[in-house]
Amino acid sequence: MTMSDDRDRLMDPGTKLSSLQSYQTILYGRALHPELFTLRARRHVETADFEFEAWLTPGGHIIRFERGRVCACELVSDAEENLPSTGVLSALLCAGEREFEHRFERSDVNYMTSVQTETLSENLYLATFDELASFAEECKALVHRYDTPYGPSLSVLDFQVYSGEVHVQAYHLQAPGYLVLRTQSIFERKGAG
Repeated sequence: MTMSDDRDRLMDPGTKLSSLQSYQTILYGRALHPELFTLRARRHVETADFEFEAWLTPGGHIIRFERGRVCACELVSDAEENLPSTGVLSALLCAGEREFEHRFERSDVNYMTSVQTETLSENLYLATFDELASFAEECKALVHRYDTPYGPSLSVLDFQVYSGEVHVQAYHLQAPGYLVLRTQSIFERKGAG
């Protein structure tokens, strides 16, 4: 699927517009396969402690963390159908402000996430868009930018790798509805840092 395919999908009158009520964060206790998703950007990091991969999808993201016997993925998506159901450890709707933590049994891996969503006025949305586009360029984050009939949309994923842990910040701005979704997630080895 190309950027014009994304635009055509959004211009189709039968297409459901993104809604804060449809966004969800799903934690999987297994790897997800890239062929199941439309990937727009991808980055992979391997350290002595763990392997980490980040993918941007139109309006969402997937992050994979692997250490020892633990392989986990965080999926943030507004899709309501055709999402993998095998290996789901937890799922939460993103509307409002949420926090979640999961300790992987028989391992030293811990996962935490914080999610915040809001609907902005058009002017505030465009100012936030410009600010995040500049931020993404400065820090060389993963970026997927596309136009819709309602204005520009943007997904940004930035991460920092430390000894035994990775911190991930993601921002998804959807022009239809002037929606902003922010997530901050950490995969860490207990006792790291």
